[in-house]
Amino acid sequence: MTIAIGDAIPQATLNLVKDGIQAIDTREFFAGRKVVLFAVPGAFTPTCSAKHLPGFIEHLDAFRARGIDVACLAVNDAFVMDAWARSACVPEGIAMLSDGNGSFARALGLELDASAFGMGIRAKRFALYAEDGIVRQLHVEAPGEFRVSSAEYVLEHLPA
Repeated sequence: MTIAIGDAIPQATLNLVKDGIQAIDTREFFAGRKVVLFAVPGAFTPTCSAKHLPGFIEHLDAFRARGIDVACLAVNDAFVMDAWARSACVPEGIAMLSDGNGSFARALGLELDASAFGMGIRAKRFALYAEDGIVRQLHVEAPGEFRVSSAEYVLEHLPA
């Protein structure tokens, strides 16, 4: 079942490279803060690298001005996420979270079977806004689209 507005973020362990691999508990990560989490089907993939991640980099200050933290999620290992962050010059303010086994994407009900493209199970392209671990907005893209999960769209639809 897909997560819905009003649902709590499910518990899962993600990874982040920071002085080595750090395990991140999702409930702890989202607790007590406002977070926009956007997910991409894969690091270094065309739309993800040319549009999705750059939009959040460009608008990071606008999210920060509203007291919102930003995180990027992909079903890639933490080393790939770190290399992508370095390649894209991702600023310190965007957490590059690895869901290496896709367990968080499955717990959200937002996994994507990209086996036909040789990519296995991935995360759908989406963005969610959570306050203190509760989903307040959820924007899931239709297959092949990039519109409702963009930084611009998310910013436009955040509560005042």
